[in-house]
Amino acid sequence: MLAKEKIATPDDRYQADVTGDIEDVDGILKIVRINVKYKLKITAEKKQKAEAAFGMYLPHCPAAQSVVNCIDISHDLDLVEI
Repeated sequence: MLAKEKIATPDDRYQADVTGDIEDVDGILKIVRINVKYKLKITAEKKQKAEAAFGMYLPHCPAAQSVVNCIDISHDLDLVEI
């Protein structure tokens, strides 16, 4: 989604920290929650496009859509203006 909006994501400007919770569900260890915290350094003129892309990506992400009915997924975006 960011690439479609021509928003660059080099390592020094884009970071994703992913955490998850594993619980015993009926004797089986399962991943029950995933939380992704994105940090994106961006110019003011691209901020609105980045926010819109962030709002649209989860329903279009193949990985998320593969597990969305089995694992609770949350995500946050921290935009830092450069």
